[in-house]
Amino acid sequence: MEAMVGCRAMSNTRHVRKAVIPAAGLGTRFLPATKAVPKEMLPIVDVPTLQLVVEEAIGAGVTDVVVINGRQKGAIEDHFDHAFELDRTLRDRGKTELADAMAKISTMVRLISVRQKAPLGLGHAVLCAREAVGNESFAVLLGDDLIDNDEDPATAQLARVHEQTGAGAIAVVEVPAGQEHMYGIIVGERDATGHMRVRDMIEKPKPGTAPSRWAVVGRYVLPPSIFGHLAETKPGAGGEIQLTDALKVLAQSPEGLYGVQVTGTRHDAGDKLGYLRANLAYALKRPELRDQVIALCKEFATM
Repeated sequence: MEAMVGCRAMSNTRHVRKAVIPAAGLGTRFLPATKAVPKEMLPIVDVPTLQLVVEEAIGAGVTDVVVINGRQKGAIEDHFDHAFELDRTLRDRGKTELADAMAKISTMVRLISVRQKAPLGLGHAVLCAREAVGNESFAVLLGDDLIDNDEDPATAQLARVHEQTGAGAIAVVEVPAGQEHMYGIIVGERDATGHMRVRDMIEKPKPGTAPSRWAVVGRYVLPPSIFGHLAETKPGAGGEIQLTDALKVLAQSPEGLYGVQVTGTRHDAGDKLGYLRANLAYALKRPELRDQVIALCKEFATM
């Protein structure tokens, strides 16, 4: 009986039910707004950026979200907790629908908070989740990247490739010529799967030296072996452990790594103009706001 249970567990290790969201950064690009408010809690219209990322993970079948937190990030845990006082106040005022919506946030996912005690890089942040994730495949979603696809979440697209192949899967987009130096760029070729088998990765190549225009964006589905690669990764510039270095090792291992051209509209919410663009795009999706937003844009366009 025990052997049967063990075999069943092994066959299911590719199923992605856990996600890691690094959220320990200081958000210096959005100061002074992020002096007291975590950047992940900055709203897209009226929904925190992090909640949109969590909702994408849920849409891909994730049940447990491991948030890698830092000091003064308690607002993240509070947001996904039940707020008794708020619930009671809303219901006493007859705002039952709004109260139900707020209560739903506290039950949408099981949130696990892990502290990253020093800013030692994205690779280190992912490594901090090792105990919470365990020996199973998992997703990594960066809160600065929003990929809007209600029908087929980007994380779900990656999960399918991983479950079919056993290889790691990372989201890539083709960036305009001249912007390659802003991203991690992959080297590889398409194989029978229709996706790009990654052979190498170059982090922010010097202008004019990029081997391709295929850039890595903030979505990954990885096998548990990535934790071993991260543990063996030597700190680089600034003493940081880079996720890219471990991904290069994974790409050259028998498991392999695929670059997946995900479908959906990407917004760089870690950039001021990208954040404003995301707010505008998500507002236009809301029927109760769309006409007013269009009118407002026309008004500003004539000023």
